[in-house]
Amino acid sequence: MAKSLTFSTFPPNNTLKKNVIPIVLLHGWGLNSGVWQPLLELFHRNDESIYQLITIDLPGFGINSAVDIKPYSLANICHHIEQVIDQPAIYLGWSLGGLIATEMSLKYPEKVLASITVASSPYFVEQPTDNWPGIKENVLESFHKQLAQDTAKTISGFLKIQAMGSPHIRQDLKLITQLVMAHTLPSQQTLADSLALLSNSDFRLHLSKIKQPLLRLYGHNDSLVPKEVMEKISYLAPNSDQHLFADASHAPFISHLDDFYQVLVVWLDSHFN
Repeated sequence: MAKSLTFSTFPPNNTLKKNVIPIVLLHGWGLNSGVWQPLLELFHRNDESIYQLITIDLPGFGINSAVDIKPYSLANICHHIEQVIDQPAIYLGWSLGGLIATEMSLKYPEKVLASITVASSPYFVEQPTDNWPGIKENVLESFHKQLAQDTAKTISGFLKIQAMGSPHIRQDLKLITQLVMAHTLPSQQTLADSLALLSNSDFRLHLSKIKQPLLRLYGHNDSLVPKEVMEKISYLAPNSDQHLFADASHAPFISHLDDFYQVLVVWLDSHFN
């Protein structure tokens, strides 16, 4: 049996409070919960005490790098998350984390108060025949090939793609790299398994089944989740809300932290305050 996942709370006490609303933050592919540090600090400075922020590294990543699950599937990941987050929470997932937030909403609806996806898509791969915008297949294939040669270089390359399109790309790239590299890097196998989730997961026909409030956040200049996909997802999830951050790329919570915080808190307060 796999080890249990470890989570962190902010401010640190690592216990789930009963009188506040938990928000579980889920990171993207190749990275870890370090990316959320600026957002955590901003919540703290603004004394958003109605919410408790929880970060949880995915199996094989960050502080959970020793957690080995088989098969490495969205269902299995969510099973391990719901085992340790034992009360209903809001799930906020970035990129790959958005797929996990979606799976949580569908599989454990009683555990999900709302879901928020950031720079994410129900299907990440471009499909020209269906006119579906996304990551080109040859880009994903190149990452698979690079993984077999140099894990650190592959992650570094992926970070550069995420920052492309940002008005301050160098600062964003430097900050994300510092935050992520402060923690244990995932194994080559974990990276390959989780990259397969980005390639193969398809929730397009399931979004309409989500009954909880759903907020979708995008970057105008995101090359991994093109803004053109927004309208198509709105059709699939007509009851959801969305926001597009002008000039932002794949990590708006880094490049446009203050704006991201304001949009997020206004939406949260409209539903839970």
